[in-house]
This record gives sequence, C-alpha cells and structure tokens, in this order.
Amino acid sequence: MKISILGAGAMRTPLLLHGLLRSDLPITRVDLYDLDQDRLARLFPVMQAVAGQTELVNAPEARSAIQDCSFVLASIRVGGMAARAHDEKVALDHGILGQETVGPAGFAKGLRTVPPLVDYARLVQQVAPEAYLINFSNPVGIVTQAVTMETSTRIIGICDTPTELFEEVAGALGVPSQECFFDFIGLNHLGWLRQVYHRGHGRIQELLGQPDRLYRASFFSPDFLRDLGLLPSEYCYFYYHPQRAYQETLKAGRSRGAQLAELNRDFFAKLEDSSNPLAVYESYLNTRNATYMATETGNTPHCNQARSGLGAELTGYDKIALSVLRNIHFNLGRLIPLNVPNRGNVPELEPEDVVEVPCVVDSNGTHPVHVGTLPEQVRALVVKMKEYERLTVRAALSRDQQAAVRALACNPLVPTPELARKLLGQLRLGWGD
Repeated sequence: MKISILGAGAMRTPLLLHGLLRSDLPITRVDLYDLDQDRLARLFPVMQAVAGQTELVNAPEARSAIQDCSFVLASIRVGGMAARAHDEKVALDHGILGQETVGPAGFAKGLRTVPPLVDYARLVQQVAPEAYLINFSNPVGIVTQAVTMETSTRIIGICDTPTELFEEVAGALGVPSQECFFDFIGLNHLGWLRQVYHRGHGRIQELLGQPDRLYRASFFSPDFLRDLGLLPSEYCYFYYHPQRAYQETLKAGRSRGAQLAELNRDFFAKLEDSSNPLAVYESYLNTRNATYMATETGNTPHCNQARSGLGAELTGYDKIALSVLRNIHFNLGRLIPLNVPNRGNVPELEPEDVVEVPCVVDSNGTHPVHVGTLPEQVRALVVKMKEYERLTVRAALSRDQQAAVRALACNPLVPTPELARKLLGQLRLGWGD
C-alpha cells in the first residue's frame, strides 16, 4: 500500500509516521511532499529514524506523491508558522483573542488553506480517484466543507479533540473507553459531550457533579459545567471565555504561534548538531505537549504532562489517523468522531454543512450516527458559527473582498463589521499579500 503526506514538513509528521508504520497496515511506501523542500529535508532524518524498512520518498511535486495512493493525508500550513504568529498578533493588537483556529487568525488561515487544498483534492480525483483524502489541515471544518462542495474526492476531516475528551472521561470514570458510547455533537473545535454510556448506564452526571476529576475543570468553573449540563471540548473555552483567553495571552507576552515558532527554531538548531535526531525530536514533543493551552489559560493541564515522546501510547492526530485508515482498510466498522457532511443529521443545519459527529467507519467510508437536534443551551452558538463557516468557504473560493468582510463580521469573536474591515486589511489572507 502506498500513502502520501501533503505538508510533510509539519512538525508532527514523524509522530504520524511512527503510529502508521508500526501498525498492521500493509504500508510499503510513503511519499512525502511539502512546498518548503528545505524544511522537509531538514526534518527527513527524524522521519527516516522512525520509518524502519518502509520506503520513504521525498517527492518533487504533488502529482507524483499522490499518484496511485490508497490514502492521502493532508496537513498543510500555508504561510508557515510566521503567518500564524502574524495573524495572532494582529488580533491581539485589536483587543481580540489571537488563536490559530478561531477568531480572526482562524479565519485568515481558512482563506489561505481552502484554495490549495481544493487543488490537491482535484489532483487526487485525477491521479488517485479511489483514494481517501484524510484532512487535518486547520480549520478542519471549513476546509473539509470547501472540498466537499467543490470536488467529488472522498474527504474525511479528522481532529483529535473529541477522542482526547472521550479518553479523559473514561479515565475519570475508571472504565475502558472501548466499552463506552460517547454521545457527542457539534462542529470542529466547537463540540460537546451530551452523555457517556457504560454498560447501558448514562454516567455524565457523575462528572458534572465532580468536575475536578477532569482537566477541563481548569478551563471552566464547576458551577458553569453543572449549569451547562454538557462537557465542552477544550476549544469551547475560547467562545465561553474569550476575554480571559485574551488577557492570559497578553500576560504570557506572546501568542501560542510565536511560542511555537521559537520552539521550532530551537528544535532545528539542535537537530543540526545532534547525532540522535529521535532524542531531539522527543524532547521537542514533550515541551510542546506540556505547554498546550497554557498560553491562553494561564495554566498547564495535567493531561499534557503525561506524554513521553514516541515511546508513549498513541494519542492525538497519529492515533485518530491510524484508526480511520485501519477501519477503512480492514472494514472494522467502529465508531470514530469525524468531520463529515451533515446530510440531515443535525436538523438545524444545511445538508452540505460539515459537522463533527460519531461515525461508523468501514470499507465503504463514513456513516454518521444520527445525533438529532442540538441541545438548546448551545443551539444559537452552533447555528451562528456554521453561518460564519459557510460565508468563509464562499469568501475563500471567490476571493471576494466584500464576501470576506461579511464572513469575518459574522464570526462570534469579532464584535463589529467595522473591526472586521480593519482586521481584513492586516491579516495574511494569501491573496497576494
């Protein structure tokens, strides 16, 4: 089996390869492609160290990388970490939270990412029409929706946020996650766990009554969680407490993007002088994971301190990517929360809207579990957010300035159209800026 990774210069690519190539999938070749060939070449020794006997090909262009693939995994970052840091600073300078996947910075990343991902999807149609395009390029919901609207490529949007929540909940309850059913509903980076069932019994009230058993208790107060009656995914923090996130980022003195840019520079400098690329990479991963969400919350959630590099149990994108590929290849039919077209699943949203819901995954693709109506306490926010995502897809595809203003003004974290216009003039949209 041949697979390819687009945006292979991403810092998590070695981790992804580690998970995939040590599995029972019959992967014989991986083609790696990135527009930044220099960065990919610098990261290549780490990838080779985890690849074992599997053939790695540094592809010269996307077409050859995709040709004859069974799966194409896309994790592209148009503009690199510099664009992320720039956009987050622009937002902060205007008194708004700066975070890559939400608010103004998430909007700009969506506009930069949609056109090239659509082009890649069209290329998949041409040279590997039976392949699945597995997308974890952020913002996942927006990008996946654009591709489903513009192409017939079999795309699946993945994000580790729901599955990490599920594992945490099962751990707090002291039961194996594989014995549970997780009733989850929402959009990418805006989802909620309504109930967790174990042996036929709903047990979420146990956690809502003792939320300190969960790391997200550091994001949300116990009273807030009890009143909400749902367990929000961690990114909901940015919508429920945007001012706190903004103030904590100011206190930190830099955005998460600026922090990661420095971490990445330090990693590559150490890598050049090291004879043990895996050790340098593991150290980098531990630092990155231990500081996740710390900039915006002012603390370090305990769950992020447990990861100990490549030797640890799979978590994050590497785990969910492996799960999706295995379920399709081996026709397993297990439940995985994914970003897929709604098609009437959530009645308040349009059929073509991409939602994040549990799906049965087998050799025929994804089959969303019926989740029904949105909980009343989150309905208005989800409907508003989905309207923003639709408008952002249209703006990204048309590259129309007025459409972009309308989209950004609809974002729940942007208070006025006037501010949207100001932001639009300073963000990096990928429109020849």
